[in-house]
Amino acid sequence: MTAQGLRLRHLTFIGPSRDPATVTFGPGLNVIYGASDTGKSFIVDTVDFMLGGKGPLRDIPERVGYNRVLLGIETMDGETFTLVRSTEGGPFKVFDGLHVDAVPDTEEAVELAEQHNERRDDNLSTFLLAKVGLDHKRLRKNKRNDTQSLSIRNLARLLIINEEEIIQKRSPLSDGNYVADTPNTALFKLLLTGVDDSALASASRRTPEEQSRDAQIDLLDQLITEYRGRVKELAGPPAELESQLGRLDKTMYAHSEQLAVSEAQFREAANRRRELLKRLEEGNNRLAEMNSTVSRFVLLDTHYSSDIERLRGIQEAGSLFSALGEASCPLCGAAPEHHRRAEACDGDVDAAVSAASAEIAKIEVRQTELKDTVADLQKEAVSFQRRLPKIEEAIAKLSEQVESMLAPNLRQLRTSYRQLADKRGEVREALSIYQSLKDLEERRTRLEAENGGMSGSGNVSDVDLSTSTVDKFATLILEILTDWKFPHADRVHFDLRTRDLVINGKNRTSYGKGLRAITQAAFTIGLLEFCRRNGTPHPGFVVLDSPLLSYREPEGPADDLSKTDLNTRFYAFLDALPADRQVIIVENTDPPAEVKVSDQAIEFTGVPGAGRAGFFPLGHTQATPKPCA
Repeated sequence: MTAQGLRLRHLTFIGPSRDPATVTFGPGLNVIYGASDTGKSFIVDTVDFMLGGKGPLRDIPERVGYNRVLLGIETMDGETFTLVRSTEGGPFKVFDGLHVDAVPDTEEAVELAEQHNERRDDNLSTFLLAKVGLDHKRLRKNKRNDTQSLSIRNLARLLIINEEEIIQKRSPLSDGNYVADTPNTALFKLLLTGVDDSALASASRRTPEEQSRDAQIDLLDQLITEYRGRVKELAGPPAELESQLGRLDKTMYAHSEQLAVSEAQFREAANRRRELLKRLEEGNNRLAEMNSTVSRFVLLDTHYSSDIERLRGIQEAGSLFSALGEASCPLCGAAPEHHRRAEACDGDVDAAVSAASAEIAKIEVRQTELKDTVADLQKEAVSFQRRLPKIEEAIAKLSEQVESMLAPNLRQLRTSYRQLADKRGEVREALSIYQSLKDLEERRTRLEAENGGMSGSGNVSDVDLSTSTVDKFATLILEILTDWKFPHADRVHFDLRTRDLVINGKNRTSYGKGLRAITQAAFTIGLLEFCRRNGTPHPGFVVLDSPLLSYREPEGPADDLSKTDLNTRFYAFLDALPADRQVIIVENTDPPAEVKVSDQAIEFTGVPGAGRAGFFPLGHTQATPKPCA
């Protein structure tokens, strides 16, 4: 009998005036590898999004212009269908058959809601669960034996492991929300045994007070879940954030002192430049005024000279009259004998000559004074002409200092201080979130204690997970790690308390991030293999992002596998998997040569014109994707 399950066939982005961006998948091993920032991890995020993850998708420049996502899926018995969803999120449409490049215009689509609803079949979760034989399954959620309906989102976190989750220091069954620990463990039991918790009977009838407390606990659970989701996005645990806040305060204090000094230097230089500019302006104004005055005085001197020449003409004319002797009066025509010398008249030549001489003397005095004034002004102008270039030079030096050194340094310090202040605000907000989460958890604990410890989240001991089952699972993980030549993998067991693997007596989370990544991959792949070998339900595919991190970014010598052949053994194991197991690996490191030549290996080069640059086409063109096997 063919096992129930699903196989991903293609993932496509489409949009008006955009060439489709497509990757295709086949049975067994699929590898997407190559340069960073080419869309590999975005593919992982999108697969999760198309299995009911919250939208909208991560906003990256390359996806601008694309408005819909198509995910082609095939069941193990050959049925094919395509899920279509807006890049902004929302409900789905499902079309029969595989549609790689476009959505059919004529075919009638079935619309599926994004939210799980166990009472209806018109939602994505119920639709997909029915394809893998996990519809209408229930999971225990607390000590009271209350149960919840299994959702595709419960399964998704065991199928799709992104680059952040694969290195987390926690159980593969934990998502960081302790409220979900019991249902997550119950799902693990369901996959290992094929038995859900539908048969559980809830505890005895509760009093109104207990029901009220339970309602409060449910509300607190929702708030705690929301805060847990926000906590996952934070930079670190509270102790690290407190330390970071202390460092930020010290750095900001040092920056504030530097900023004060820099601002004082800038103000001093700016004030000095302003004073020099004022002096330069006043000097230029004074020099212009002197030049204008000298020009007017030169013109006045010309007038004085003209007046003196005119008066000298009168003197010479009077002298000529005296030299010519007696003659008829030029004014009245009287004969010499009739002249009245004792009386003054307008024709008194001597008086005119005397007046002209006196006026010449006065003008000459004024002209001398004018020349002295012009000389003084010219001397002062020369002084200004010597001083103003020095002022201009000083201004230029100050401007160079202000514009090239003080102003950029001040801007940089202000920007750094503002960034530090923003970061400090973020850290304080993160600490506030942690404190709020702690307060909510404490309130929940008090309410649970008042309810006799019968409400809310339980622990692994609440789930009927037998030691023999998890031992069998751990034996398979040991087989896988041994096949991969994982260093010193002699003993593996599953710790029911931590709900995680213990390898050679060492908790899995105690390893470096590179070894945590490869053991997380072993857990996820091992769960798929266990279900297939034992005939228990499993969707049949897993997606792993950066499982071989120890080859690229080891935390230390003990975390470094680059000198081993685990890389080769890892891919050889996956390549030998039967067709009813599908594993999609996303990696930066190159796979072995025999895997690279496979039709189900795609390289993103990151270089336009050199093979396929990335997931999204460049310049709206893209090579035809490799066909599915």
